[in-house]
Amino acid sequence: MVPERIGYIVWVNDLKAARNLEKYGTLHYVSRRMHYAVVYLNADRAEETAKHMRRLSYVRKIERSHRTDLKTDYGSKLPEDVELEIELPDSEAMSS
Repeated sequence: MVPERIGYIVWVNDLKAARNLEKYGTLHYVSRRMHYAVVYLNADRAEETAKHMRRLSYVRKIERSHRTDLKTDYGSKLPEDVELEIELPDSEAMSS
């Protein structure tokens, strides 16, 4: 079974030191321009691990990603019996 994961955005001062975040969780992405890293942690120990990461000298701020809270069921918003009518421009209006 796959453990539940929580994403954290870690704002850093030093990009080379940001590579050390791999020992706390899965380092998914590091932005060189914006100086942040996306780290995924196991949900059962996420808060404890985030506290340890806050103590690091190169970490400025840690934010929890709300991606897991977003609705990902993209069902149809329209009822099935509603038909879409698309009006196309007349060919005469296009040619003149």
